[in-house]
Amino acid sequence: MKPATPLWRPSAGRIADAGITRYQQWLKETRGLSFARYDDLWQWSVTEIETFWQTIWDYCGVISHSPYDQVLVERTMPGASWFEGATLNYAEHSLARAHIAVAADQPAIIFQSELVERADVSWRSLNGQVGSIAATLRALGLEPGDRAVAYMPNIPETVAAMLAVTSQGGIWSCTAPDMGAVGVLDRFRQIEPKVLFAIDGYRYGGRDYDRRETVQQLVRQLPSVETVIFVPYLDPAAELTLAFPDTPERQVNVIDFKAASGQPQQVDFVAVPFSHPLWIVYSSGTTGMPKPIVHGHGGVVIQNLKAGLLHGDSRPGDRAFWFTSTNWIMWNSVINGLMNGVTIMLFDGNPGYPDCTTLWRYAERERVNAFGTSPAFIALCMKAGISPGEQFDLSPLRSIGCTGSPLSEEGYRWVYSHVKSDVRLGCISGGTDPGACFLTTCSILPVYAGEMQCREMGVATHAFDDEGNSIIDEVGELVVTQPMPSMPLFFWGDTDGSRYYESYFETFADTRPGVWCHGDWLRLIPREEAVTGIIYGRSDSTINRHGIRMGTSEIYRVVEEHDDILDSLVVDLEYLDRPSYMVLFVVLRTPGVTDVVLSGPAPDGKIAGAASRGKATPQQTGVPTALRNELLNAIRTTLSSRHVPDEVFAIPAVPRTLSGKKLEIPVKKILLGKDISKSVNRDSMANPDAIDWFVDFTAARG
Repeated sequence: MKPATPLWRPSAGRIADAGITRYQQWLKETRGLSFARYDDLWQWSVTEIETFWQTIWDYCGVISHSPYDQVLVERTMPGASWFEGATLNYAEHSLARAHIAVAADQPAIIFQSELVERADVSWRSLNGQVGSIAATLRALGLEPGDRAVAYMPNIPETVAAMLAVTSQGGIWSCTAPDMGAVGVLDRFRQIEPKVLFAIDGYRYGGRDYDRRETVQQLVRQLPSVETVIFVPYLDPAAELTLAFPDTPERQVNVIDFKAASGQPQQVDFVAVPFSHPLWIVYSSGTTGMPKPIVHGHGGVVIQNLKAGLLHGDSRPGDRAFWFTSTNWIMWNSVINGLMNGVTIMLFDGNPGYPDCTTLWRYAERERVNAFGTSPAFIALCMKAGISPGEQFDLSPLRSIGCTGSPLSEEGYRWVYSHVKSDVRLGCISGGTDPGACFLTTCSILPVYAGEMQCREMGVATHAFDDEGNSIIDEVGELVVTQPMPSMPLFFWGDTDGSRYYESYFETFADTRPGVWCHGDWLRLIPREEAVTGIIYGRSDSTINRHGIRMGTSEIYRVVEEHDDILDSLVVDLEYLDRPSYMVLFVVLRTPGVTDVVLSGPAPDGKIAGAASRGKATPQQTGVPTALRNELLNAIRTTLSSRHVPDEVFAIPAVPRTLSGKKLEIPVKKILLGKDISKSVNRDSMANPDAIDWFVDFTAARG
């Protein structure tokens, strides 16, 4: 066990009042089970998995229309079958609070955007709106299993549409309107939707974006769409006109959202089997066609009731915010809060506009209890020099969540010194794929700088070495060794399951068959109260120098804390039996970056597209000599002399996915001479032009 001083320890009162404490008391009273430490409880949850999930069903009060025959038919991955015989509905759980008299007129949703200063929707109103849309969908012929998709931002109408679709057993899927038509079509073509919800446009960073032409393009190229339910969001007077010059005989209904939702009524929920498809979410699609990942009603319900009550300390009436777009699984996670009676806080717009205090002002005004964000936003606040705890009244704030990439130790410390000293900082790591967290937060455990507090209950997370052995306090592959209800049912269109199997189960197929391998580097650290964890980045983008592995996040932490660096990207061009060649790309705070081509031939046997090993002057790289030396020395002294980059180049911007992740692997492939069309999907990028620098660089370098 490594000695360390936590940044935060929960008080005795906080521990006594924690959701997981109440669950343990219930276990003792009803099952005669008692556990001394969190990790003892966790070990039981991933060993006696049938008993554990049965207790979650009972403790969380799953609303079932018919009972289950058994919890789990067989412990197998893939293909585990959970709670067979049970029927239920996700939307029914989400709207349960609307039927509690004292709560019905309280807000279910509070909303702010660059177009709307503030709006709220009561539980009663949301329920009536969902009932109206559901009736409209039934009249349009939507049946269980039909797909309804949305090209919509993070607004209340999107929530109501999703609940209406799923209340009828329809399958929901969504993309944000900042995604281009090609990226949307790559997703929606695979699932052949019957209904499309769409907006006219949106505002971001003070600029308006009309999306009606894109909507027309989507409908023209999605022949399965029979109806468009249109939301005039940017302009309340906007209309949508559809034309089909190539197929003039085609008829598509266009219904105004207000007409579809304007007859409030109770929802007629359709009870579906536990494993009936609920929604389809997508992998990032950075290197090819996005994987359409199907999650089920029951898995999402029981997983998120558990996570909210045991890990998030969710309470009816709490106000919970997480900055996200509808492209990201965190949007689904936010909406899942309704199941626990939480008032969900939505924000649509640029979190840094007009400055990075916008979200903190929102949190103060609405007295937010849980505030969720990303390491990128925290880094933005740090560089801006703000101190939210001093500038705003954040006294109701109990927890801060963070995900998307690893948060640096400096980021942890900034939260406690500049936001609030008595707050649970819950950095989490999970994924679109599992619909759950591998590493998560818990109010009875301390917070250590740079470490996620614990492994999630019911999620058998381990680190494996190359031979498939479980390891502690070493970096290994993140794996899950036991099934859990929220795992994908299948990939849409993957009729034989081969794509699903290849995505998660091939890595250890020979040594440990049936183990889910997620593709992240993980180090589990033994602590007194519980094993904590650090994610070091994707395992296929990890720097491996002279046999010593290092996650890219460690290098970013050192590089990006320098005041002159806005952003960075590092790749290691090790390939097969050729030597490692590590390149650091930086975005300078000072404008005027010069694109460079180093003179001189590449050495014999050099990988196509990699930088020359010839000496590069600072003028050629666009990085001042002093700054370059400072960065390399910082990496050498702070991390390892083995992980000092061979070259440093200045770039205009770091290529990122729509959810903000750095595109390390596609850049690496381009630098290795791979065809760009096979390396990256521009429509899955937040800044598609950023990849051009690397294409030009590779071409010029030969």
